[in-house]
Amino acid sequence: MSDVFSPPVLGFAANSGTGKTTLLSRLIPILNERGLKVGLVKHSHHNFDVDQPGKDSYRLRKAGASPVVLVSSHRRAIICELSSSEPTLAEQLHCFPEGSVDLIIVEGFKQERFPKIELHRTELSAPFLHVNDSSIIAIASNSEPSTHLPLLDINNPEQVANFVINNFLAA
Repeated sequence: MSDVFSPPVLGFAANSGTGKTTLLSRLIPILNERGLKVGLVKHSHHNFDVDQPGKDSYRLRKAGASPVVLVSSHRRAIICELSSSEPTLAEQLHCFPEGSVDLIIVEGFKQERFPKIELHRTELSAPFLHVNDSSIIAIASNSEPSTHLPLLDINNPEQVANFVINNFLAA
C-alpha cells in the first residue's frame, strides 16, 4: 500500500492486550522529535461518537448532515456516517491531504496486506501473526522468537523509531 499511497503507511499489528497503543503513544513523540509529521488511522471494532448528545454537531449529524466538520482554532474533526460494511484502510487514507504528514501509522486493519510491525508478548500465549502474514516486516517482542525477520524490543520505542526511520522509511 505504501507503494501506491504517499506518504508511506506502516501498520502495527497485534492481538488485543499486547500494548499497541502504549507503544505508539511512546513512539510517536520520538518520531516527531526527529522531524516527522505522523498521522494515525486507528480501527475500532466498536461503535463510537466523537461528538456528544446535546451538542450542535451531534444534533446536526443526527438530522442527516454527513460529513460534519467540527473546527476550532486548535483542531478539526470530520465526522462521516459510513455504510454498515467494514471500512477499508485505502478508504481512510484519503482523509490525509497531500503533504500533510510524512508517515501514516495504522493501528488495526491487521487482515489487510500492507507493511506492518508485529507486536508480541509471550505472556499472552497468542500465536505469531507473521506466520500467516507476509506483509509483516519486523517483530517487536519481549522475547526472541526464531524468525528471519528483524527483531525489536517492544519495550524500547527508541529502537523501534530507529527501525522505522533507518529501515522502513529509508527503503
